Amino acid sequence: MNAGEVFGTLSEKIKDVRRDECMAAHTSFKVGGCADILVMPGSTDEVRYVLNIARQLDVPLFVMGRGTNLLVTSKGIRGIVMKLADNFSGVEFDGTCVTVKSGTPLAVLVLKAMDHSLGGAEFLGGIPGTLGGAVCMNAGAYGSEIGDFVEEVYAATWAGEVTLSRSEMDFGYRHSILSDTPLIVTGARLKLVACCRDESKDKLCGLNEKRRAKQPLEYPSAGSTFKRPEGGYAGTMIEQAGLKGVCVGGAAVSEKHAGFVINTGCATPEDIISLIEKVQQHVFEHCGVMLEPEVRIVGQR
Repeated sequence: MNAGEVFGTLSEKIKDVRRDECMAAHTSFKVGGCADILVMPGSTDEVRYVLNIARQLDVPLFVMGRGTNLLVTSKGIRGIVMKLADNFSGVEFDGTCVTVKSGTPLAVLVLKAMDHSLGGAEFLGGIPGTLGGAVCMNAGAYGSEIGDFVEEVYAATWAGEVTLSRSEMDFGYRHSILSDTPLIVTGARLKLVACCRDESKDKLCGLNEKRRAKQPLEYPSAGSTFKRPEGGYAGTMIEQAGLKGVCVGGAAVSEKHAGFVINTGCATPEDIISLIEKVQQHVFEHCGVMLEPEVRIVGQR
């Protein structure tokens, strides 16, 4: 890959293009090496432009949101990283329906909905990711999932734009059809429920207080490190295996919630990866269950 050529070509149409960008500044774990090229488009046309350039120049492309579910290795990411976050954010209301751009933080969506006396999605308010990532993985909490509210999902390819209905999304536990396709989410239309603003605010505050009490929000992490295994909870199994507080370098299993691997302040990506693998091995030996990471590990090994 000729990084100079890729950078120059992307810069012809997009204002914010960066070379050798440290990914520690773009992930909630606060670790990670550099991306060759980081591009932050502001429109669907610009997203499609990036897709076309990556295809024409045969350059690897990785798409991310706010990086709240990512662990980037120390060697970083080769090719282009396209970030859809604050640069690709927006919310529009139409009755009880809301159309949301994929880079919109979930907390912003919930607060703006509250201002329009719409609720139902308060459970999303404490999840630190974006609408796009939430739709792709059917994010959820406290017994609810975003897929329950989706009417349509808007996506882009190098060739054009696509609209998917809820039935076409094949929503499941931390899964959608987008897990297995090259489509890039640009937005979604959700149907919420009319509510009293004060009731919605009280519900949101209650859920966020519960999170603060039970989760190690004071440390960098990527949220729940493992998917919920069938018939139990990852945190419970990790605690039963005697792993609460176990460390590898600067990475630790949280004393507050064993389902979280945290960066205590000096962790490397490899510390975190090693600890994840150690937890998997010990839980399997103790419980006979192989935990599946919910955190996405990307970059060169």
